[in-house]
Amino acid sequence: MSGVDDDVPGGSDRELLRMEGVTKSFPGVRALDGVDLTLRGGEVHVLLGENGAGKSTLIKMLSGVHRPDEGRITAHGQEVHIRSAQDAERLGIATIHQEFTLVPGLTVAENIFLGRQPRTALGLVDRKTMRAGAAELLHRVRLDVPPGTPVAELGIARRQMVEIAKALSLNARVLIMDEPTAVLTSGEVETLFGVVRELRDAGVGIIFITHHLEEIGALGDRVTVLRDGRSVAEVPAATGENELIRLMVGRDIAEQYPRRRPDGPGAPLLKVRSLTRYATGARRGTAAAPVFEGIDFEVRAGEVVGLAGLVGAGRTELVRAVFGVDRYDAGTVEIDGRTLARGDVRAAMRAGLGLVPEDRKGQGLVLDASLQDNLTLARLDRDTRRGFVDRGGQRRAAAAVAERLKVRMSGLAQHARTLSGGNQQKVVIGKWLLTDTRLLILDEPTRGVDVGAKVEIYRLINELTAAGRAVLMISSDLPEVLGMSDRVLVMAQGRLAGELPAGEATQDAVMELAVRAPGRNTNESAGESFDVR
Repeated sequence: MSGVDDDVPGGSDRELLRMEGVTKSFPGVRALDGVDLTLRGGEVHVLLGENGAGKSTLIKMLSGVHRPDEGRITAHGQEVHIRSAQDAERLGIATIHQEFTLVPGLTVAENIFLGRQPRTALGLVDRKTMRAGAAELLHRVRLDVPPGTPVAELGIARRQMVEIAKALSLNARVLIMDEPTAVLTSGEVETLFGVVRELRDAGVGIIFITHHLEEIGALGDRVTVLRDGRSVAEVPAATGENELIRLMVGRDIAEQYPRRRPDGPGAPLLKVRSLTRYATGARRGTAAAPVFEGIDFEVRAGEVVGLAGLVGAGRTELVRAVFGVDRYDAGTVEIDGRTLARGDVRAAMRAGLGLVPEDRKGQGLVLDASLQDNLTLARLDRDTRRGFVDRGGQRRAAAAVAERLKVRMSGLAQHARTLSGGNQQKVVIGKWLLTDTRLLILDEPTRGVDVGAKVEIYRLINELTAAGRAVLMISSDLPEVLGMSDRVLVMAQGRLAGELPAGEATQDAVMELAVRAPGRNTNESAGESFDVR
């Protein structure tokens, strides 16, 4: 490998990285087609494009996962061939991927210095030095977690900050951040932006991938737009959102939240009464707060009900219990007047419930199975006769829904793992379209999804409700909740704090319910727990 001298500084305005005419193909798919990109020291260069535009392939090339079929990559003016993560590290390139690379069974400090642990004179791991170094990095990313904490005990947002600390430990001159804000609250995003600005001021070059267009002007300097594997434009970060959308999707998107509200709600499909779940080992009257308690609400045919709340309010836990994934201690769940058995997913599915989970990779997909198998997984009983699966029927059904959702794929045999995040989400949603689902629960349905795919998901929601079905939607994106819901339920500390019709649901009204619930500290900053971007 041709590399660079370790003493070469990455000063401000110095060209750190250049890609010229880079091309990469996979079976049936041309992921990159003659892409050009330059990165200078002391800048945040935003990489923008729809899911499947080639962004992930590009950064995997720079991190040593893929090699270009054509074109050249130069670092600090010298042509380089990045064949492994070690090559990238020697060149001063660190990547924070969408998929975490942490080992849950190890501590935070052990993860940060994994494979690079400091050693004593006797060759043993110097744990004191490692913990001290980890503590300094955690302070730098404003994460108040002891270095000896097992990663398995951390939530998704805190794991993301540990990933960032791990990347900073490499003293990288080039830092690539792939959707780093997708799982962060507004307060955590501001913390991250502060860290990024400090690195930029120190001469680090940062490639930043985001689907939140409002973040571009707040943080970026330049933007390279990818579309269908090609670099179609390089523009200033101050470029307006409408123009960025047009460059990204090749068309104008007239309405960001195209909700078509019903003339009036239909009959109740779902009734939840006094639903309660206590924390493990806790019961009423003990010091431990319930996960959720005394929840009452209805969802009617033809409507979208938004479920809002601060992080930790119990929204995901509630819908998992409604769907039967988790058991609850008291209360009832009814579909069309019939009470569902507790903790019985199959009964929930037979009654017409479907769930798109928050964690699409871990809970919504079989990553190493084909798209056909994933799309037809929820209707396997229907496709099976006398022990034999109707593969032809499955293939026709999967092809129809993949075309309907515009899934970008090489074919139905492609593994779900190889799809972009937005296309994976379409597959998770698509499998419920092939069943008799009457009420679809969507938990963070557009997290990590580009603006074009978001609008497609919103239009699908309209199709479902127009057909007399209903949607219960959890989202930490408050504008999304307000834009797509007919009613908004607000949870706080495991309780239902209030309900707002669409005409009265404003950001201030939602936040007042979420923050001022009984027992909550009213001095808590709303911006730290809701995405109001």
